[in-house]
Amino acid sequence: MVIGYLLGDLEYFEMASTTYSSCMMHKGSFSLRSVNCNKQFMCNNYSQSFSVSTDLTHSRLVLSNEKAMKRELRNGIKCLALEVKDPPLYSLGEKFQLDDVIEAQQFDRYTLSAIFEVAREMEKIEKGSPGSQILKGYLMATLFYEPSTRTRLSFESAMKRLGGEVLTTENAREFSSAAKGETLEDTIRTIQGYSDIIVMRHFESGAAKRAAATADIPIINAGDGPGQHPTQALLDVYTIEREIGKLDGIKVGLVGDLANGRTVRSLAYLLAKYQDVKIYLVSPDVVKMKDDIKEYLTSKGVEWEESADLMEVASSCDVVYQTRIQRERFGGRVDLYEEARGKYIVDHDVLKAMQKHAVVMHPLPRLDEITVDVDSDPRAAYFRQAKNGLYIRMALLKLLLLGW
Repeated sequence: MVIGYLLGDLEYFEMASTTYSSCMMHKGSFSLRSVNCNKQFMCNNYSQSFSVSTDLTHSRLVLSNEKAMKRELRNGIKCLALEVKDPPLYSLGEKFQLDDVIEAQQFDRYTLSAIFEVAREMEKIEKGSPGSQILKGYLMATLFYEPSTRTRLSFESAMKRLGGEVLTTENAREFSSAAKGETLEDTIRTIQGYSDIIVMRHFESGAAKRAAATADIPIINAGDGPGQHPTQALLDVYTIEREIGKLDGIKVGLVGDLANGRTVRSLAYLLAKYQDVKIYLVSPDVVKMKDDIKEYLTSKGVEWEESADLMEVASSCDVVYQTRIQRERFGGRVDLYEEARGKYIVDHDVLKAMQKHAVVMHPLPRLDEITVDVDSDPRAAYFRQAKNGLYIRMALLKLLLLGW
């Protein structure tokens, strides 16, 4: 028996079991042989067609294109049991369920799988092909209040590779009207008049959420201070799946600046969506992971462990996720920065301790926390990781502007 429950107005059930009881499938309808609901519900008398899709691995079922059924679902059905065969994750042209991409908590693992499927399609798009023009006529504004190379350029490349155009400002903190005292809200209200979507990086945690609350067009958080970097986390999980071949049952070592690293915070939120994941937290004392992330992992049943021994962690992990110590987050406390810097370095000795299938990842830029002799090892995945960011961002732009 599959026990499911309706999540608000969303069109899916979260399954509590992956054991499916039998059902009869008909063209345009199906009948349930066994249900376990607050009220009995049979739907074989519906004549309109609707799609039923599921991902058995992720225990998720989606119902779409059947208004009458949705009304019944919202009126009290709590669960049902179905048997279906490998349909698409979402219906073509269906609206993307998110209006903005602000934080990693917005995504469930079913949606992650669907986004990754779109990203794989983005990898196949060739110059001059019909797919390379799907965003023709759309304008993206990149509003960056902090320095960026990879994130800004990958978003701009993603937009242009899909036929769209870009309006950009590289240092909005210094060269935009923010320098004159304009509020973020007024900036957003102005720029949305020039563009169809805004990609924003800001030095304050929570700025992206403020922008999304103001804007009538999609906002993508490209990093907000020490808060979150959701698109980086998406590309990180996408990379782990492609490199390791799975996401359930993996062990990940998060290394470096865990207090200020928005990338590791966002990644921790996404890793918590998967089963039997263990996270090792390796950092100097002054930049330990903050309690809110530890408490979140615990609440989701994710095993985590703090360690001071990088070599031991490296020998146990599928992924060593290294980060730089972020000097810009220390303010005037250069002494604390120097105390943290250089304590944990991935070098050839760490590689020797790692398993053959394991990989080293890094959100980049790096300083001296990964030595250059690591680059030639096939387990050095960080430049492949950066390239994957292009495909994830192409997928997000497509989904936010056009839908599935």
